[in-house]
Amino acid sequence: MLWIVLIASGVLEAVWATALGKSAGFTKLWPTVIFGGALALSMAGLAWAMREIPIGTAYAVWVGVGAALTVIWAMISGDASVSWLKIALLLGLISCIVGLKLVDGAP
Repeated sequence: MLWIVLIASGVLEAVWATALGKSAGFTKLWPTVIFGGALALSMAGLAWAMREIPIGTAYAVWVGVGAALTVIWAMISGDASVSWLKIALLLGLISCIVGLKLVDGAP
């Protein structure tokens, strides 16, 4: 259950990061509101997941999920260019996140 919360918190990190960019320095109301709500929920979920998931693993997964989804959304929405190199690097990042999950708790 905590892994689902952690992944959802990583998704919310991508939401707040994107909203922060769209808020134009907190001058646009709705992106600012979305930023604040997503930030609070994302941090709360990360904190809850860290009750049982080691901090290094939890933080790396949270940041990795958020970063990967932020880049993917930017490419889908046209805010960033798409290239095979970016796709390969994102796949590498995602592979590392999955790897951290697989070795969590290993001696």
